[in-house]
Amino acid sequence: MSPPVASASLDLKYPLWASDFDPLNNNFLIVGGGGGESRTGLGNKITISEVVDIDLSRDEDSVTSLAIASSTATSVTAFAGINSSEKDQNAGKNEHLRSFRLEYPPQRKASSDNSNDTAFQAHKGQTAPLGRASLFMPSTAVRKETFQRITRLSRPSKINGGQLGAIATGLAPEGEIVLFDAKTNGPMGPWVEARLPLGKGVQAEDVDIIELNDSDNSPLGAFAVAYCTDYEVHVCRLTLKQNPNPELQFAYGEPHPDVFAGKARPKFRSLRFITPHLLLLLQNRPNRQGADLLLLELSSTFQGRILGRKTLHRGINAATALSVTHLSSPSSSESSQLVAAVAGQDNSVSIFTLEHANNALFRSLKFKRHILLSSVHSQTITSLSFTTFSPPVATASSAPPLYIKLASTSIGHTVVVHTLPLMLYPPPSQKSSSRRYVLTSPGRSDAATMTLSILISALAIAFGAFILQVFTEVRGGTPEYLGAKGWLSQRLHDYIAIPNILTNGTSIAPFTTANSLSDQVSLTSSSISEHITNTLTDVKSSASDFTDAASSVSSSISEKVTDTFTDVKGSASDFASTAKEILYDSPEEARAAVHSALDAASSAASELNAASEAYSATASLSVSSLSSSATAEASTGHHHIRDLLSRHHRHRRHESSSAIPHMVIHDDEENGKLKAGFHHPGKVDGKEAKRFEDLTKTEKEMWKKRLRDAGVWTVAEGESVLKGVFFGSIAGAVGNAVRGAMARG
Repeated sequence: MSPPVASASLDLKYPLWASDFDPLNNNFLIVGGGGGESRTGLGNKITISEVVDIDLSRDEDSVTSLAIASSTATSVTAFAGINSSEKDQNAGKNEHLRSFRLEYPPQRKASSDNSNDTAFQAHKGQTAPLGRASLFMPSTAVRKETFQRITRLSRPSKINGGQLGAIATGLAPEGEIVLFDAKTNGPMGPWVEARLPLGKGVQAEDVDIIELNDSDNSPLGAFAVAYCTDYEVHVCRLTLKQNPNPELQFAYGEPHPDVFAGKARPKFRSLRFITPHLLLLLQNRPNRQGADLLLLELSSTFQGRILGRKTLHRGINAATALSVTHLSSPSSSESSQLVAAVAGQDNSVSIFTLEHANNALFRSLKFKRHILLSSVHSQTITSLSFTTFSPPVATASSAPPLYIKLASTSIGHTVVVHTLPLMLYPPPSQKSSSRRYVLTSPGRSDAATMTLSILISALAIAFGAFILQVFTEVRGGTPEYLGAKGWLSQRLHDYIAIPNILTNGTSIAPFTTANSLSDQVSLTSSSISEHITNTLTDVKSSASDFTDAASSVSSSISEKVTDTFTDVKGSASDFASTAKEILYDSPEEARAAVHSALDAASSAASELNAASEAYSATASLSVSSLSSSATAEASTGHHHIRDLLSRHHRHRRHESSSAIPHMVIHDDEENGKLKAGFHHPGKVDGKEAKRFEDLTKTEKEMWKKRLRDAGVWTVAEGESVLKGVFFGSIAGAVGNAVRGAMARG
């Protein structure tokens, strides 16, 4: 995360259009602007930081561009673009290029009135105009609107101190760039080095200049000049006092879109040299859909190709300004870091860094975002300016902290300066023979860092899921996909794994002695006994309101069930005794005996279910249900006949057809409503209840009407649903069942 950035702002009471820092003194910033001629009521000024205001004529235009040419410890020389008055322009005279010598005020001194106070007194310096000139070709337009939109100066030459300047037109019928020698004492005619005509209706969006070095096989004092229009980038080579007509080279052009993709193309907004063979381009997408930074590599003949692209954040629909500074190293052979700032139409400033080698091929150049400054100004940002970084001679680990400053201006009268702290690289904690200052530590790009973080997180999640799957497989909680049980020793597996569990919750652990086998069999028998007892209790509680005959039948069946259980328990006990005797002789026979005991228990449970069904056949039809495997009976006012039959046959699908109880529908003697129940085939009296197919036509129609009225059958279901269903009173059937049970008792 980037450290917090300190900032200071100032309201100058007039719109600002241009700014530049003194290259030798980072504490002095020059800004210029104004409201133009006096019609707006706003003055035209140049301000040096907050200490010097230079009032300009209200009869002339405002400051549209400016640049510092040279400076000393006490003064600075600057060039500015200021149009003459409208009257002079109509007369064909527009001295748009102005030069000034601005004297710095003395440094603030502490007041001697009170030694404990730190009061400072400011002293204003003097301003001397050096000259003015008209370098553009006279405008042929009826309305004179041409102005000096761009003023750009190169750094003084390291060889002979020469300095090249460039100015470009704005709103001219035919665009033009004029190159001049910025080291002359004043703007006079002979100092013009070259003119670059742009053509009718074409304007330069930006211009930049860089000095060529020895590796380019260029003569002393040679410069490269690059400019961009809306869709093209051009470069030329120029040597002072030698070639007034330099040859322009087409470096790059934005290709025309496909015929079906529309006519809109991205437009170049600004450019800056990084090295003599690498350009940084700022481009706005069509229809205000965003902005991009592009790296353009230039060959020895200035033919360019795009090396990389950085898309600005989504909040920027269009970019308005660009500024760069080079954090050069003490040795020219080492790598350097470029710092670039981009202003967006949302009044934000994005700061990026780019690590590049000074004497190497441009490969794997990646932008790294340092910080996003949101809402820097309340209105549109008009200019950005970085201070010039001069590397210290020695970069010891104990060197004091250094800073670079970024100034931004807006049409809302405000100027904001951000202070960005630099760091030593490699850091002092690492041993290194050479160090340099950087804004962000060189390393992976933002995309690479995010990709690595996502990859590490995914691997951590996958490893956690793998461990969880292995653990659950060993514990027996999931099916085996990995075969993890075979990875552990038997002892460790038995310690971690969960024993096999029966449906009633009783566990059978691995047995090794006869006593443990007996305990397991006894435990299983106890579980069966408990299940049977609970079932009988439920049956008895459900039949509490039965008639005396039904109660006697229940008692008879209960005795039979108890006898059956006693036999099962006795068999289990005998089996346990037998298992003890044979375990020591043959473990295999013991295991077979365990399976035999479990089969016997299962048979006993089946006999219990059959006994329960016999008991349910005599139960009252007012009971809704006894168990999932016993008689199911429900009120016909709540269930369709089709649903009752379907559910009944689904539970009885494993029984023979002769043993499946029949469905009987009859009248309830208490309330006269229809009731339905299932009764054993041998308990249904044919005189009291008849199958539907045995009913007369009149009886069938009567029963169908009653079923429709009760809402348990519809005509759409058809008579096939009613086939096999008995209709009538079951009083006789219940009586016969009671008499048969008493006779057997």
